[in-house]
Amino acid sequence: MKFVTEYRDASTAQQYAQAIAQITTKPWTIMEICGGQTHSIVKFGIDELLPQEIELIHGPGCPVCVTPIELIDKAIALASLPGLIFCSFGDMLRVPGTQKDLLSTKANGGDIRIVYSPLDAVKIAAENPTKEVVFFAVGFETTTPATAMAVYQAKQQNLKNFSMLVSHVLVPPAIEALLSAPNTRVQGFLAAGHVCTVM
Repeated sequence: MKFVTEYRDASTAQQYAQAIAQITTKPWTIMEICGGQTHSIVKFGIDELLPQEIELIHGPGCPVCVTPIELIDKAIALASLPGLIFCSFGDMLRVPGTQKDLLSTKANGGDIRIVYSPLDAVKIAAENPTKEVVFFAVGFETTTPATAMAVYQAKQQNLKNFSMLVSHVLVPPAIEALLSAPNTRVQGFLAAGHVCTVM
């Protein structure tokens, strides 16, 4: 199974579901780590294909969802400053702070720009030398190398107007906390492959 159409083949999916049901001999509680996994599991009905002995629990979710509200408020305060360009991934704009979100800050005149890579923010800083450019670095371990590369590139270009507000989240401490919690029901994790590769 290498291609998208093969993943959507009902007979192949049913064969896998039957194979899983045949080898499941006891109840299992499995937690998916990534919000993207949760989305795909629900969207494609994978949870409905599994035998009733397998219970899926939604885990820590995406780093966007677990960004501390204090950091969201700092981001909003920075983005509200005149003469400052605030760069962020698009999914952060609707995350609420205590009073408002970045999207409403943008609507009220904040110079907030959606970027697809930290290097986009470096480019914006190079193109706007008279303005401070702040990149909101949010993500799991997987986004940390790109954030580090942005810092490296900004230093290489001698950019004095580039800075970051950082909220990187580590997956292992979250897993350890879940496993060490009293009365935990989690028996296994469906870990995000890209996070496992970096860890």
